[in-house]
Amino acid sequence: MSTPVQGSARTYQVRTYGCQMNVHDSERISGLLEGAGYVRAADSDNPDVVVFNTCAVRENADNRLYGNLGHLRPVKDKHPGMQIAVGGCLAQKDRGEIVKKAPWVDVVFGTHNIGSLPVLLERARHNAAAEVEILESLEVFPSTLPTRRESTYAGWVSISVGCNNTCTFCIVPALRGKEKDRRPGEILAEVEALVAEGVLEVTLLGQNVNSYGVEFGDKLAFGKLLRACGGVDGLERVRFTSPHPKDFTDDVIAAMAETPNVCHQLHMPLQSGSDAMLKAMRRSYRSEKYLGIIEKVRAAMPDAAISTDIIVGFPGETEEDFQHTLDVVRQARFATAFTFQYSKRPGTPAATMPDQLPKQVVQERYERLMATVEEITWAENKALVGQTVEVLASVGEGRKDERTGRMSGRARDGRLVHFDTGDIGDQIRPGDIVHTAVTYAAPHHLNADGAPLHHRRTRAGDASEAGRAARTQGVLLGLPTVGAPPAQAAVVSACASD
Repeated sequence: MSTPVQGSARTYQVRTYGCQMNVHDSERISGLLEGAGYVRAADSDNPDVVVFNTCAVRENADNRLYGNLGHLRPVKDKHPGMQIAVGGCLAQKDRGEIVKKAPWVDVVFGTHNIGSLPVLLERARHNAAAEVEILESLEVFPSTLPTRRESTYAGWVSISVGCNNTCTFCIVPALRGKEKDRRPGEILAEVEALVAEGVLEVTLLGQNVNSYGVEFGDKLAFGKLLRACGGVDGLERVRFTSPHPKDFTDDVIAAMAETPNVCHQLHMPLQSGSDAMLKAMRRSYRSEKYLGIIEKVRAAMPDAAISTDIIVGFPGETEEDFQHTLDVVRQARFATAFTFQYSKRPGTPAATMPDQLPKQVVQERYERLMATVEEITWAENKALVGQTVEVLASVGEGRKDERTGRMSGRARDGRLVHFDTGDIGDQIRPGDIVHTAVTYAAPHHLNADGAPLHHRRTRAGDASEAGRAARTQGVLLGLPTVGAPPAQAAVVSACASD
């Protein structure tokens, strides 16, 4: 790759680490760069701009970033004009330290100023010096920014950013700030725009979705939002992540059960089944309340698939505490559990707590937890053999699909299904809907090895076939562009009324 000639488009690549919020932020970053005239680089090319969207939750996040930055240094040395930018939670935490440790980085930006990236890149190029800009609070809600969606059939929609909780193991509130809620009308407008592009499934996204409304004083706002999504014509599936047990209310359960397009899938983080550990984690619920929520959900939606997050080896965890976690896992009968070995994060209260557990103890408990979880998830999946499931065909869910001749997708309850396409394989596109019968169950997926019972072509499938990804324009003012300038539209006064 050589330095682009004047007027040609610069290329970019975004590398994402971490949670769904980061995945969605990366879609915003791509939309911003393309709005500023950049072009997405082919996988085989060395891009002009590489953006790392980082995570600070796991212990090895720092090593992973600096290792990848180190690998890029010789690439950048060989390609004058190449730029490297680092954003996300680790950038918000480490700030100027990133440029000290990796002086070949050109731009560092935080979680609160994603929209500044094109300006910072241009400024760094002009000044031939690194630009570090970290804001302490959100100035522009990220969903007002243009977006390059990765999927033709499913989309993330942020309803809030930030978190008002103070869990002792979590650094996210310090990096993402206090909760900021979008107005329901803005959210529904984005949902409707996605559906107009062919999207069938929307996931409402927030650090704590069911505290949505706290900023404008409506404790029932999230249930109302779910019901409002039920009125969006053409929207077939609504999911959300993640709620917090302390804020989960009966009206949300009712909204899930009574709104036809809201999927009977619930991700409800447990973290620990020990009340002592929950207190130490500053999780303001106890195991009895947690199991009570699960019981209510299953009473309203017997087919609900419930997933969770569990931390093993939190400081001070005893064998008795761990057994309490296993007990809750057995009672809750999770469809999926995301299990983590506790790792210190500098800046969190838990990092300085006494009684940090030896690695070998944590590992042994983790393996026992995994065995218990898999025993339950496998049994829950086996109960579905013979049943018909509705699958939204997708891309990239099944690594063995090409070899086995199957396609993959998600059932309405979120389970991964690998399905035989029969003699209509050339007709099924990502985004289409397939009904098929489950023939085999594994702990983490289902197989359907008979011919599809029904195939429905969709607008999302049409968009996939045409190579179109959904895009939302957002609001973008005053950002510089690179490459050839676009044709000028009629000038509109900046102070024109809405």
